[in-house]
This record gives sequence, C-alpha cells and structure tokens, in this order.
Amino acid sequence: MQITINGRNIEAAEGSTILQTARREGIEIPTLCYLEGVNDIGSCRLCVVELSGSEELVPACNTKVKEGMVILTHSERVKAARRMVLNLLLSEHYGDCFSCEKNGDCELQKYCIEYGVETTEFTGARKEKNFKKKDAHPFLSYDPDRCIECQRCVKTCSHVTGRGAIWLGKTGMFSIIDAPFGEDWKNTLCESCGNCAQACPTGALTVKRRKAYRAWEVEKVRTTCPHCATGCQMDLVVKNGKIVDAVGADGPSNHGLLCVKGRSGSFDFVDSPERIRYPLIKNKATGEFERATWEEALSLTASKFTEIKNQYGGEALAGFACSRSANEDIYMLQKMVRTVFGSNNTDNCARV
Repeated sequence: MQITINGRNIEAAEGSTILQTARREGIEIPTLCYLEGVNDIGSCRLCVVELSGSEELVPACNTKVKEGMVILTHSERVKAARRMVLNLLLSEHYGDCFSCEKNGDCELQKYCIEYGVETTEFTGARKEKNFKKKDAHPFLSYDPDRCIECQRCVKTCSHVTGRGAIWLGKTGMFSIIDAPFGEDWKNTLCESCGNCAQACPTGALTVKRRKAYRAWEVEKVRTTCPHCATGCQMDLVVKNGKIVDAVGADGPSNHGLLCVKGRSGSFDFVDSPERIRYPLIKNKATGEFERATWEEALSLTASKFTEIKNQYGGEALAGFACSRSANEDIYMLQKMVRTVFGSNNTDNCARV
C-alpha cells in the first residue's frame, strides 16, 4: 500500500507498523519502551507521530499502516510532545548520570540530549518513596530510581527467555518493576542470564561489570560463544586490551540473547595465570614439561598416532570432542577420525 512519510511516497507492507516502515526507509523515530518482536505496548509515547485526519498523535510502534496515510514524524507538534514525555520521565528519574553505569550508553540520556531536555520542570511524587536498590545478585543489579517502567525487561524475561522472573507490581498508587535481585534471588525463577539488563534502556537493570567501564572507553569484537555448540553470537567488550564484558549479538541462533555462561562465564578465564598458552612437551630426561613450538608439538602428536595405528590398527584410536567446541570443529574432528585414523570411534559430550 502507498503511504506518505515526511512528504516521501513510500510503499508499505500490509500489516506492518508506521515504525517498522519508517525504519526500513531510514527514517528514525525515537523509542524507549519498544523492542522489536518483544514489546510494543506503546507506553512511553516517545514514538508518537502526526497523522493526517487524526486529532491525536498516534504511537508509531503499534499503529498499523493503512492505504493513503500521510504521516509527519518530526513536526513541531510532535517534537513538543516528545519533549513533554522526556520531562515527565525525568521527573521520576534519579538524575545521577555521572555515576550511572550506563552513562554514554543510556537511551533516555541520548534522547534528552537530542531534544534539548537538560532538566525537568516537574517534581515526581514517586521520588519521595525512596525505593531500595536490589544488589545481592552476584551478576545483576536493579535500581528502581532509574527505572522508567518501559517493561522491556518484563517482556524479555517472560516472552523471550521464558522465565517470568520479572513482573510489573504495585506499591500503593505506584507501579514498580519487581526484579529478583534481592537477598532471596536464589529462590526465584531467575536464571541469571542478564537478558533483562541488555534490554533495559536506562541504568535501572545493569550487569555489575558495567562499573568497570564506560561506553566511550571500549571497543567491541564479534565472536562466537565458546560454551556449547549452539553458536550464539556475542560482542566481547574490550578495554585497554582486556575483555571486560560480553553482550549478546544478533546471531541466527540467539538474536541478541545469551545464557548465564555466555554472558558471565565467557571471558574471565582468558587472563587466568593458570591457563596454558603454548604447547608443552615432556623432557624424557627430567620428566618435566618444556615449552615447544606448535610445529614440534603437532609433529610429535602425529608421529605417535601413526605409530599406534601402524602397530594396532585404526580401531585403537578414537576422537572425543568437548561440548565447548563449535559444531564445525566437531564435524572436522569426526571426519579426521574416520578418514585419517580409519576408525569410527568418535563421540562428544552433551553439555559442559
């Protein structure tokens, strides 16, 4: 169907939303509560646009396109409405940006800068409640004073991760996100995956490692999670040559999600002093392992395998893969065992 956005004639797919169509055409519409395929409740109202024939501004995230729509995404009326939304959000938001772990990577901060909202003219009643921070979890932390109740974490936990450990609760007249990161976190449904923290647009839900860096200090390196053969894609966050965090990337098997091992167990071992970083060959005279080159180690291994095969036959050899290996590596191992060793003795363990 044909619609018009900011004077441009655009062909839109039936069933798509204004936001999806605009983004496909490279037209940016700000959002806070929206998370594609996860949350489109339209609660933050930051994505409102002006629709010809409608007296009210409409949320772009959940308004479906219709034939002949004429839409303005950045009219003065729309920008004024967005500034008002940001003002209201800041009235309930504890503005400690300098000490916040998400400083420089906060979506609320980003849009406040973009729309020139430095302070708020309102005083939120919620601030007087002084909600307590939940910080007993080993990996995750929740600060209600920084929460904008967008519910991205709620929907991620229930609809995507499938746990339902986070929910929208009530404290008197106030709605509040109830995250299971207090002293009783072990008795909750939380799997410690941290997908909620990655979904959070502010510093309300954070991975504790965020305290060690800020967004402008790091670079990201795309890789594959080493903990099983699912092949989840991840970005390793690197500061001064050291890995300080792991973030889920939009890979074909995980689409931004990670389990607790992928997010919180994928990199600490990299700098372990106990890690073997080069090949070792035992000195027959001393019985001690000594450093060797890769060529020396591989040649020795190959010669020993060949001796065994020549003396006892290929069935005397076997190949066993670790579950941390990627599927491609496991495939190559079994192929080597079958074709080079001449053996069908090959297997791999099911989990770490």
